[in-house]
Amino acid sequence: MLQVSDYSVSYGQSEVIHGMNFDIKENEIVAILGRNGMGKSTLMKSLMGMVESRLGSVALGPVDVSRMKSHERVREGLAFVPQGRMIFSTMTVKENIETGLTTVNDKKVPASIYELFPVLEEMKSRRGGNLSGGQQQQLAIARALASKPKVLLLDEPTEGIQPSIIKEIANTLKKIRDSHGLSIFVSEQVLSFALDVADRILVIEKGEIVREETRDSVDEKTIASYLSV
Repeated sequence: MLQVSDYSVSYGQSEVIHGMNFDIKENEIVAILGRNGMGKSTLMKSLMGMVESRLGSVALGPVDVSRMKSHERVREGLAFVPQGRMIFSTMTVKENIETGLTTVNDKKVPASIYELFPVLEEMKSRRGGNLSGGQQQQLAIARALASKPKVLLLDEPTEGIQPSIIKEIANTLKKIRDSHGLSIFVSEQVLSFALDVADRILVIEKGEIVREETRDSVDEKTIASYLSV
């Protein structure tokens, strides 16, 4: 569903992602883990077209999206929930979700989104800025789902979320995968969350993937060593 090949990304003269290769299968959840500054957010932004890649390719199914603008990638079926959520704080919950409808034919928020996030239906007239951190994260995911993606990218979705809500987000992502039939690629620092949600785990160190394991055979101690400061 998503194929990343010989992929490099630079900021000016400084290369941040070095010749990366990985794929994400249909209906698979993959987590990429690493400490701050290892390249997770740069990779996510680049896959979404917000940061230009230097070399390599990104294919969404049969379509090479490497040179497409962000909005073109959204039309092809890529959606992004950025670090920090970036919701529109002065707009209502309903208006926030509707901003995700711009690339599809729907004029109103699909009922399936409110079924996934009942709290958002209860609060659809409330301003986004008045929601808790966990509710804002749900809102950002709902907005991304409104574009009917094939692949959903999430950059550190547990950042600033209280521990009791983190497990709930993991369950929601698995429910989204099962009900919407899409693939999910999530960057994280919280190992417990990745173990809850992912079918496969990648570890990034200084812009390179240094380890790959399936959830069933994961070596938690070794992966935790990459995440410790």
